[in-house]
Amino acid sequence: MSTTETGHVTGTKDKDYNILWFTEACLDNALRLETFIQDAERDGDNELAEFFKKAQTDSRKGAEQGKRLLASRLSGN
Repeated sequence: MSTTETGHVTGTKDKDYNILWFTEACLDNALRLETFIQDAERDGDNELAEFFKKAQTDSRKGAEQGKRLLASRLSGN
């Protein structure tokens, strides 16, 4: 594990970059899961569609939490 801040490379502190990355990953996952839901529904697999819908809800929740945390940190609160 590195103990050196590498924000000088990106211009963004590692911890802030990590929040940005997490939020983007959650949003990307929510989009990808929409395709999975449609595939399952097209094949009549309601159990799988519901599974992916729950995962999509969790991804959206993670994205919203990440956005709120990032906003509060960028505003200095």
